[in-house]
Amino acid sequence: LCMPHRLPIDIFAVCAFATCGGYSGHLRVRVECLDKSQSNLSITVNFAYPFRLQEVHFKPTLCEGNRQETIFMVGDYSSSAQFFVTVAVVAFLYSLLATVVYIYYQNKYREGNRGPLVDFVVTVLFAFMWLVSSCAWAKALSDVKSATDPTKVLLLISACRRPANRCSASHYPVWSELNTSVAFGFVNFILWAGNIWFVFKETGWYKTGQRYPMRSASERRANGMRDSFYQHPYRQASFDQSRESFGQQHYSQGSFNQSMGSLRLPQTSLGQPIIISQGDVTPKGPNPIIFVNDI
Repeated sequence: LCMPHRLPIDIFAVCAFATCGGYSGHLRVRVECLDKSQSNLSITVNFAYPFRLQEVHFKPTLCEGNRQETIFMVGDYSSSAQFFVTVAVVAFLYSLLATVVYIYYQNKYREGNRGPLVDFVVTVLFAFMWLVSSCAWAKALSDVKSATDPTKVLLLISACRRPANRCSASHYPVWSELNTSVAFGFVNFILWAGNIWFVFKETGWYKTGQRYPMRSASERRANGMRDSFYQHPYRQASFDQSRESFGQQHYSQGSFNQSMGSLRLPQTSLGQPIIISQGDVTPKGPNPIIFVNDI
Protein backbone atom coordinates (compact mmCIF):
# COMPACT_ATOMS: atom_id res chain seq x y z
CA LEU A 1 0.00 0.00 0.00
CA CYS A 2 0.96 3.64 -0.42
CA MET A 3 -0.05 4.62 3.13
CA PRO A 4 3.54 4.97 4.46
CA HIS A 5 4.29 7.41 1.64
CA ARG A 6 1.31 9.60 2.62
CA LEU A 7 2.68 10.40 6.07
CA PRO A 8 5.51 12.75 4.99
CA ILE A 9 3.11 14.36 2.51
CA ASP A 10 0.75 15.29 5.36
CA ILE A 11 3.59 16.74 7.44
CA PHE A 12 5.10 18.86 4.67
CA ALA A 13 1.67 20.06 3.53
CA VAL A 14 0.97 21.36 7.04
CA CYS A 15 4.37 23.07 7.11
CA ALA A 16 3.69 24.69 3.72
CA PHE A 17 0.37 26.35 4.54
CA ALA A 18 1.37 27.15 8.14
CA THR A 19 4.52 29.07 7.16
CA CYS A 20 2.72 31.03 4.45
CA GLY A 21 -0.77 31.50 5.87
CA GLY A 22 0.44 32.42 9.33
CA TYR A 23 2.96 35.05 8.29
CA SER A 24 2.92 38.63 9.49
CA GLY A 25 5.76 41.12 9.14
CA HIS A 26 6.58 44.78 9.41
CA LEU A 27 9.10 47.38 8.40
CA ARG A 28 10.16 50.59 10.05
CA VAL A 29 11.50 53.89 8.62
CA ARG A 30 12.74 57.19 10.06
CA VAL A 31 11.95 60.69 8.87
CA GLU A 32 14.17 63.48 10.27
CA CYS A 33 12.82 66.87 9.35
CA LEU A 34 14.84 70.07 9.22
CA ASP A 35 12.77 71.13 12.21
CA LYS A 36 13.62 68.41 14.70
CA SER A 37 10.38 68.87 16.57
CA GLN A 38 8.41 67.70 13.53
CA SER A 39 10.48 64.54 12.93
CA ASN A 40 9.01 61.04 13.12
CA LEU A 41 11.73 58.55 13.94
CA SER A 42 9.58 55.42 14.08
CA ILE A 43 7.10 54.85 11.27
CA THR A 44 5.98 51.22 11.34
CA VAL A 45 4.28 49.51 8.39
CA ASN A 46 2.59 46.17 9.16
CA PHE A 47 1.54 43.66 6.51
CA ALA A 48 0.52 39.99 6.56
CA TYR A 49 -1.07 37.18 4.59
CA PRO A 50 -2.77 37.32 2.06
CA PHE A 51 -0.52 40.30 1.10
CA ARG A 52 -3.05 42.79 -0.23
CA LEU A 53 -0.56 45.59 0.03
CA GLN A 54 -2.81 48.14 -1.63
CA GLU A 55 -4.89 48.01 1.57
CA VAL A 56 -1.89 48.66 3.82
CA HIS A 57 -1.39 52.33 4.68
CA PHE A 58 0.58 54.47 7.09
CA LYS A 59 0.74 58.18 8.00
CA PRO A 60 4.18 59.81 7.90
CA THR A 61 4.85 63.44 8.73
CA LEU A 62 5.06 66.12 6.07
CA CYS A 63 7.58 68.13 8.05
CA GLU A 64 5.19 71.06 7.78
CA GLY A 65 3.81 71.80 11.17
CA ASN A 66 1.85 68.88 12.52
CA ARG A 67 0.48 67.81 9.16
CA GLN A 68 0.52 64.17 8.06
CA GLU A 69 -0.26 62.34 4.85
CA THR A 70 -1.79 58.92 4.24
CA ILE A 71 0.21 56.64 1.97
CA PHE A 72 -0.94 53.30 0.59
CA MET A 73 1.51 50.66 -0.49
CA VAL A 74 1.44 49.20 -3.97
CA GLY A 75 0.59 45.65 -5.08
CA ASP A 76 -1.93 42.85 -4.58
CA TYR A 77 -0.36 39.41 -4.31
CA SER A 78 -3.23 37.66 -2.61
CA SER A 79 -4.16 35.42 -5.55
CA SER A 80 -0.82 33.56 -5.65
CA ALA A 81 -0.58 33.32 -1.87
CA GLN A 82 -4.14 32.05 -1.44
CA PHE A 83 -3.74 29.61 -4.30
CA PHE A 84 -0.64 28.17 -2.64
CA VAL A 85 -2.33 27.84 0.74
CA THR A 86 -5.48 26.34 -0.79
CA VAL A 87 -3.49 23.65 -2.59
CA ALA A 88 -1.66 22.86 0.65
CA VAL A 89 -4.86 22.57 2.70
CA VAL A 90 -6.72 20.46 0.12
CA ALA A 91 -3.70 18.20 -0.34
CA PHE A 92 -3.49 17.71 3.41
CA LEU A 93 -7.19 16.82 3.68
CA TYR A 94 -7.00 14.43 0.73
CA SER A 95 -3.97 12.70 2.25
CA LEU A 96 -5.87 12.20 5.50
CA LEU A 97 -8.86 10.82 3.60
CA ALA A 98 -6.66 8.48 1.57
CA THR A 99 -4.96 7.22 4.74
CA VAL A 100 -8.34 6.42 6.32
CA VAL A 101 -9.44 4.58 3.17
CA TYR A 102 -6.20 2.57 3.06
CA ILE A 103 -6.61 1.48 6.68
CA TYR A 104 -10.34 0.84 7.06
CA TYR A 105 -11.71 0.42 3.55
CA GLN A 106 -8.99 -1.48 1.75
CA ASN A 107 -11.35 -4.03 0.19
CA LYS A 108 -13.61 -1.34 -1.26
CA TYR A 109 -10.55 0.56 -2.41
CA ARG A 110 -9.35 -2.38 -4.48
CA GLU A 111 -12.81 -3.42 -5.70
CA GLY A 112 -13.05 -3.09 -9.47
CA ASN A 113 -9.72 -1.27 -9.60
CA ARG A 114 -11.65 2.01 -9.43
CA GLY A 115 -10.05 3.23 -6.22
CA PRO A 116 -6.43 2.95 -7.42
CA LEU A 117 -7.27 4.64 -10.74
CA VAL A 118 -8.96 7.60 -8.99
CA ASP A 119 -6.08 7.85 -6.57
CA PHE A 120 -3.59 7.83 -9.43
CA VAL A 121 -5.36 10.61 -11.32
CA VAL A 122 -5.72 12.75 -8.18
CA THR A 123 -2.05 12.22 -7.28
CA VAL A 124 -0.93 13.37 -10.73
CA LEU A 125 -3.23 16.39 -10.46
CA PHE A 126 -1.88 17.39 -7.05
CA ALA A 127 1.72 17.00 -8.21
CA PHE A 128 0.98 19.40 -11.07
CA MET A 129 -0.87 21.82 -8.78
CA TRP A 130 2.00 21.85 -6.31
CA LEU A 131 4.44 22.73 -9.07
CA VAL A 132 2.27 25.54 -10.43
CA SER A 133 1.36 26.99 -7.05
CA SER A 134 4.94 26.86 -5.78
CA CYS A 135 6.26 28.65 -8.85
CA ALA A 136 3.50 31.27 -8.64
CA TRP A 137 4.09 31.85 -4.94
CA ALA A 138 7.86 32.10 -5.43
CA LYS A 139 7.32 34.84 -8.03
CA ALA A 140 4.76 36.62 -5.82
CA LEU A 141 7.11 36.48 -2.84
CA SER A 142 9.82 38.12 -4.90
CA ASP A 143 7.38 40.92 -5.74
CA VAL A 144 6.32 41.27 -2.10
CA LYS A 145 9.94 41.64 -1.04
CA SER A 146 10.45 44.33 -3.64
CA ALA A 147 7.24 46.20 -2.71
CA THR A 148 8.03 46.15 1.03
CA ASP A 149 11.67 47.15 0.69
CA PRO A 150 12.08 50.09 3.10
CA THR A 151 14.28 51.99 0.65
CA LYS A 152 11.43 51.93 -1.88
CA VAL A 153 8.83 52.78 0.73
CA LEU A 154 10.80 55.93 1.53
CA LEU A 155 10.28 57.10 -2.05
CA LEU A 156 6.52 57.20 -1.40
CA ILE A 157 6.92 59.71 1.43
CA SER A 158 6.72 63.33 0.30
CA ALA A 159 9.01 64.63 3.07
CA CYS A 160 11.78 62.24 1.96
CA ARG A 161 11.85 63.81 -1.49
CA ARG A 162 13.06 67.09 -0.05
CA PRO A 163 16.83 67.45 0.27
CA ALA A 164 16.54 69.26 3.61
CA ASN A 165 15.01 66.18 5.32
CA ARG A 166 16.80 62.93 6.06
CA CYS A 167 15.07 59.55 5.79
CA SER A 168 16.40 56.07 6.50
CA ALA A 169 15.27 52.49 7.10
CA SER A 170 15.50 51.30 10.69
CA HIS A 171 14.05 47.79 10.33
CA TYR A 172 13.73 45.34 7.44
CA PRO A 173 11.12 42.54 7.21
CA VAL A 174 12.19 39.01 8.11
CA TRP A 175 11.67 36.68 5.16
CA SER A 176 12.95 33.34 6.53
CA GLU A 177 9.45 32.04 7.20
CA LEU A 178 8.16 32.81 3.71
CA ASN A 179 11.32 31.46 2.11
CA THR A 180 10.71 28.24 4.02
CA SER A 181 7.16 28.09 2.70
CA VAL A 182 8.44 28.19 -0.88
CA ALA A 183 10.92 25.41 -0.09
CA PHE A 184 8.14 23.32 1.45
CA GLY A 185 6.07 23.87 -1.69
CA PHE A 186 8.71 22.37 -3.95
CA VAL A 187 9.36 19.56 -1.46
CA ASN A 188 5.65 18.71 -1.63
CA PHE A 189 5.84 18.67 -5.41
CA ILE A 190 8.75 16.20 -5.26
CA LEU A 191 6.89 13.98 -2.77
CA TRP A 192 3.68 13.94 -4.79
CA ALA A 193 5.53 13.35 -8.05
CA GLY A 194 7.46 10.49 -6.47
CA ASN A 195 4.28 9.05 -5.00
CA ILE A 196 2.84 8.71 -8.51
CA TRP A 197 4.93 5.59 -9.04
CA PHE A 198 3.69 3.89 -5.87
CA VAL A 199 0.06 4.68 -6.70
CA PHE A 200 0.56 3.51 -10.29
CA LYS A 201 1.71 0.12 -9.02
CA GLU A 202 -1.71 -0.35 -7.40
CA THR A 203 -3.56 0.16 -10.68
CA GLY A 204 -4.45 -2.45 -13.26
CA TRP A 205 -2.31 -0.68 -15.86
CA TYR A 206 0.87 -1.68 -14.06
CA LYS A 207 -0.30 -5.29 -13.64
CA THR A 208 -1.26 -5.51 -17.32
CA GLY A 209 2.14 -4.20 -18.32
CA GLN A 210 3.83 -6.79 -16.12
CA ARG A 211 1.73 -9.59 -17.58
CA TYR A 212 2.24 -8.56 -21.18
CA PRO A 213 5.59 -6.78 -21.45
CA MET A 214 6.14 -4.72 -24.55
CA ARG A 215 9.05 -5.76 -26.75
CA SER A 216 10.47 -4.31 -29.89
CA ALA A 217 10.24 -6.06 -33.25
CA SER A 218 13.94 -6.97 -33.28
CA GLU A 219 13.71 -8.45 -29.78
CA ARG A 220 10.65 -10.49 -30.75
CA ARG A 221 12.43 -11.87 -33.83
CA ALA A 222 15.56 -12.71 -31.86
CA ASN A 223 13.60 -14.36 -29.06
CA GLY A 224 11.49 -16.28 -31.57
CA MET A 225 14.55 -17.71 -33.31
CA ARG A 226 16.13 -18.64 -29.98
CA ASP A 227 12.95 -20.24 -28.66
CA SER A 228 12.48 -22.16 -31.91
CA PHE A 229 16.02 -23.52 -31.69
CA TYR A 230 15.70 -24.62 -28.07
CA GLN A 231 12.15 -25.93 -28.31
CA HIS A 232 12.86 -28.12 -31.41
CA PRO A 233 16.43 -29.42 -31.06
CA TYR A 234 15.51 -32.73 -32.68
CA ARG A 235 15.04 -30.98 -36.02
CA GLN A 236 18.64 -29.90 -36.09
CA ALA A 237 19.75 -33.32 -34.88
CA SER A 238 17.57 -35.08 -37.46
CA PHE A 239 18.96 -32.86 -40.17
CA ASP A 240 22.54 -33.63 -39.12
CA GLN A 241 21.77 -37.33 -38.81
CA SER A 242 20.12 -37.42 -42.23
CA ARG A 243 23.06 -35.63 -43.76
CA GLU A 244 25.50 -38.10 -42.17
CA SER A 245 23.44 -41.17 -43.17
CA PHE A 246 23.17 -39.82 -46.72
CA GLY A 247 26.94 -39.58 -46.85
CA GLN A 248 27.29 -43.08 -45.44
CA GLN A 249 24.81 -44.48 -47.97
CA HIS A 250 26.64 -42.75 -50.78
CA TYR A 251 29.93 -44.23 -49.55
CA SER A 252 28.39 -47.70 -49.17
CA GLN A 253 26.91 -47.56 -52.66
CA GLY A 254 30.30 -46.63 -54.10
CA SER A 255 32.03 -49.44 -52.17
CA PHE A 256 29.42 -51.93 -53.29
CA ASN A 257 29.81 -50.91 -56.93
CA GLN A 258 33.57 -51.12 -56.56
CA SER A 259 33.32 -54.57 -54.99
CA MET A 260 31.01 -55.77 -57.69
CA GLY A 261 33.48 -54.58 -60.28
CA SER A 262 36.42 -56.33 -58.63
CA LEU A 263 34.57 -59.61 -57.88
CA ARG A 264 33.03 -60.08 -61.34
CA LEU A 265 33.50 -63.72 -62.52
CA PRO A 266 34.93 -64.55 -65.95
CA GLN A 267 32.40 -65.50 -68.55
CA THR A 268 32.68 -69.10 -69.99
CA SER A 269 30.78 -70.79 -72.76
CA LEU A 270 29.63 -74.31 -71.89
CA GLY A 271 28.26 -75.06 -75.31
CA GLN A 272 25.22 -77.21 -76.00
CA PRO A 273 24.52 -80.11 -73.58
CA ILE A 274 24.30 -83.68 -74.86
CA ILE A 275 21.60 -85.88 -73.45
CA ILE A 276 22.41 -89.62 -73.34
CA SER A 277 20.63 -92.51 -71.93
CA GLN A 278 21.58 -94.55 -68.86
CA GLY A 279 23.18 -97.29 -70.86
CA ASP A 280 25.38 -95.04 -72.84
CA VAL A 281 27.90 -93.43 -70.54
CA THR A 282 30.69 -92.95 -73.01
CA PRO A 283 31.36 -89.30 -73.58
CA LYS A 284 31.56 -88.07 -77.09
CA GLY A 285 33.37 -84.87 -77.66
CA PRO A 286 34.25 -82.02 -75.35
CA ASN A 287 30.65 -81.13 -74.43
CA PRO A 288 29.42 -81.93 -70.92
CA ILE A 289 27.34 -84.97 -70.23
CA ILE A 290 23.93 -84.77 -68.54
CA PHE A 291 22.50 -88.00 -67.20
CA VAL A 292 18.79 -88.45 -67.42
CA ASN A 293 17.07 -91.16 -65.37
CA ASP A 294 14.21 -92.61 -67.27
CA ILE A 295 11.57 -93.79 -64.81
